Amino acid sequence: MKIKPGSKKGRVVVEMESQGAGWIPPLPFQLQRILVPVDFSEMAGKALRYAVPLAIPFDAEVVLLHVLQPYIVSPDPEYLPPELAIGQRELLESARQQLEKLRHDEVGARLRSQACVRLGVAWQEIVAEAVALQVDLIILSTHGRTGLNHALMGSVAERVVRHAPCPVLVVRERERDFVPLPPLNRPK
Repeated sequence: MKIKPGSKKGRVVVEMESQGAGWIPPLPFQLQRILVPVDFSEMAGKALRYAVPLAIPFDAEVVLLHVLQPYIVSPDPEYLPPELAIGQRELLESARQQLEKLRHDEVGARLRSQACVRLGVAWQEIVAEAVALQVDLIILSTHGRTGLNHALMGSVAERVVRHAPCPVLVVRERERDFVPLPPLNRPK
């Protein structure tokens, strides 16, 4: 597979060869926005390390999203006891700061990027953000839970794949990587 710059800014041409069938004509496609859900785990960092090199040839925007799931669901979403509201605001602000630092360290000035924090059920908020921003690709990680753990925790990745309005690339812990993955920029 060869990736070459396209005739217009932000486009590339992918040339692919098949086994024995000869040459396949170039397949132009475009990515304008890539969504990367981040839970601050090492696996989410791996998904981000896929997103940046995929975004560069397209000059695509990288959107980092962290979803904070509320601990208490109230029948009246406008009402939370004051001590819980304060704690929730602190958690949201902390998540914003961590996400902004990750965006700065990993994406930097190489690409357009933004960091978003949402409150809600992870898979629903990821899908809602993908719809709202009209993303072209979601790149997310899976923790590979199985058995009882999977039954109790569910799979965010599985639900996103099922409900997403665009293609989803799921990055697993143990796989043959097709993108060279430098380590995350971690503070020393």
